[in-house]
Amino acid sequence: MEKKFYDNINVLECIEKDGIKIEILEYKTLRGLRDVCLAENLYYLEKAGMSLKQVKITLMNSAVTTERGALHFHKGNICAECETGGVGGLAKKLLKNKLTNESAFTPTYSGTGEIFLEPSFSHYILLELNNDAIIVDKGMFYCCENGVNVEVSSQKNLSSGLFGGEGWFQTKISGTGLCVLAIPVPPAEVLKYELKNERLQVDGNFVFLRSASINFTVERSAKNLVGNLTSGDGALQTFDGTGTVWMAPTQFVYGALSRCYYPSVPNASRSSGSSSDD
Repeated sequence: MEKKFYDNINVLECIEKDGIKIEILEYKTLRGLRDVCLAENLYYLEKAGMSLKQVKITLMNSAVTTERGALHFHKGNICAECETGGVGGLAKKLLKNKLTNESAFTPTYSGTGEIFLEPSFSHYILLELNNDAIIVDKGMFYCCENGVNVEVSSQKNLSSGLFGGEGWFQTKISGTGLCVLAIPVPPAEVLKYELKNERLQVDGNFVFLRSASINFTVERSAKNLVGNLTSGDGALQTFDGTGTVWMAPTQFVYGALSRCYYPSVPNASRSSGSSSDD
């Protein structure tokens, strides 16, 4: 039975190091059809290239912290705990939840065994930090190895806080270890830049990850009012310095498509048919 399960699995990403292994799994097919409606939905999902994914974590006398509610099941000698840190720690966690959309209480699983997180049609990336720090969009954190810290990062200047489109606060992930992020687009649609004392400017808020060493501001596209009017661009997100920037150039397209309404073809056919009978 276990072999049949893994025969239906693709491993999209995998990193293994001392004490821990994290894999991003993809189900090749879904065959649990029970009715015509379910079959129709699954047909369109497959046609659209959507696949069900799941994060698997193998612990070998180690620990991992996950987003609240992410657990699907675990097997082995694994203990779960969720520390509040006393009254002060509780207040800090609640504030973090309010500012970053990350869970106030994140459970930690330790021991030896396997952990499967909830299956989802979301998109994931697996990162390995080596005494690094990154800033990511709110709500992207999914899980991390023990030794990685997740905290609140405030914007460093007035322009990015007011006009950056990200709000005053984002999520900072730092330390050494593995972490998984839920990203807005498939990894194949992510563009990654390594800046070397360079500048990157984008029109929109589709940069979702950057090194903490990168300076983030918002600037006008031109130096004067006439230039702004003639260029057609207003304020640009500006990233300066040395480090990594990850962006999702196609993200706005999905937002636009989700707001579109397409009339049902069967309804249109019935309407035209009834008109012709009159």
